Amino acid sequence: MLSLRDAIALIVGIVIGAGIFETPSLVAGNIPSPVMVMLVWLLGGVMSLVGALCYADLAITYPHSGGNYYYLMRAFGKNWAFLFAWARLAVVQTGSIALLAFVFGDYASQLWRLGDYSPSIYAAGVIIVFTAVNILGIQQGKSAQNWLSVAQVIGLLLVVLTGLIVTAPPAMSTPPSSQGNFGLAMVFVLLSYGGWNEAAYISAELRNVKQNMVRSLLWSLSIITVIYLLINLAYILGLGLEGMALSKAVAADLMYRAFGKPGAVFISFLIAIASLSAINATIFTGARTNYALGQDFAIFSFMGGGKSPSNTLTNALLVQAVSTLFLVVLGTVTRRGFETMVDYTAPIFWFFFLLSSLSLLVLRVREPERERPFQVPFYPLTPLLFCFLCGYLLYSSLAYTGIGGMMGVAVVLAGVPLLFINCHRQA
Repeated sequence: MLSLRDAIALIVGIVIGAGIFETPSLVAGNIPSPVMVMLVWLLGGVMSLVGALCYADLAITYPHSGGNYYYLMRAFGKNWAFLFAWARLAVVQTGSIALLAFVFGDYASQLWRLGDYSPSIYAAGVIIVFTAVNILGIQQGKSAQNWLSVAQVIGLLLVVLTGLIVTAPPAMSTPPSSQGNFGLAMVFVLLSYGGWNEAAYISAELRNVKQNMVRSLLWSLSIITVIYLLINLAYILGLGLEGMALSKAVAADLMYRAFGKPGAVFISFLIAIASLSAINATIFTGARTNYALGQDFAIFSFMGGGKSPSNTLTNALLVQAVSTLFLVVLGTVTRRGFETMVDYTAPIFWFFFLLSSLSLLVLRVREPERERPFQVPFYPLTPLLFCFLCGYLLYSSLAYTGIGGMMGVAVVLAGVPLLFINCHRQA
């Protein structure tokens, strides 16, 4: 069973990935003042909290290792649940793991390069290693996550101290060329906050879920919001708003200004650690949907077994690893590993996030007699607000990703024939 501390470490580890080292400069390029930069990051935390309260309502009322898969099945039926689980297996979760693995590979290669395909070699290696760690047992998986999350937060705080104490604001001669786009800035901010919804997949394994689910979400999002505000303040003080907007690697620029090349090496190591933390947490939660898919659909029954005495989901973890390694190959062939995975995953993620949010409204109407130990405040306004947010981000992601997003959509649609085959086998 997972404790409150384990759940907080898991959520923090998933959310604080590599995004916070890349998105602040993109946000600064679309916001006209330092005060507004701080406000949009605070707004991102508040919006994430709105969504977390909706998910807490679902996770506490329906504790199940399938998470969103289970909510969609109860609200919309097996067909939509199947398509979600297929999308998570083939696009969303595996794409997220591959994306993070490429980030790790890029920065690990700055420390020790392994040839022309160094990022891909590192990416494949870390997927194999952390899949093996989680197959060994849930205790090994959560212990690794706790230590990685601690190292991650400590490293971020050191970057904050660098900006607040060591580095003096530089004089900038060229202002940012961007006229500003608040909506685009919020897309980048919410990308950095993404991942807290993975808490739904540990609801069946969390001690005292009625209290600890809400507490874990509130504590983790509060910690994340404070860290994000502090690190953006450090960037602003250390580089200035213009310096942030013009930077191609804002954290590296800050550390290089303070400490020279050793600072740049340190930040490469830090980003690698942050990526490892998120990879481990995403592998840990992702296999649980695959396991639920194998239990409910005959065509994937091989993933519904293999639950060993050490409480792992061996077959589901192995399938997830093979699918992710295939995406690493795809990213290597395109030579745009990170960008390819962003394009591939974003529209599908927000589409099913929207459906999951709607499931709360549907289940409240369909199952009014269900005991609900925790109810989202200001219902139905809160879930409706979050549905609107998901719809906006779905639109934005489709507009941004183009062909890459269409590839993800095509892979999800490929699940429709599999659904028909499954129905025929179970008939």
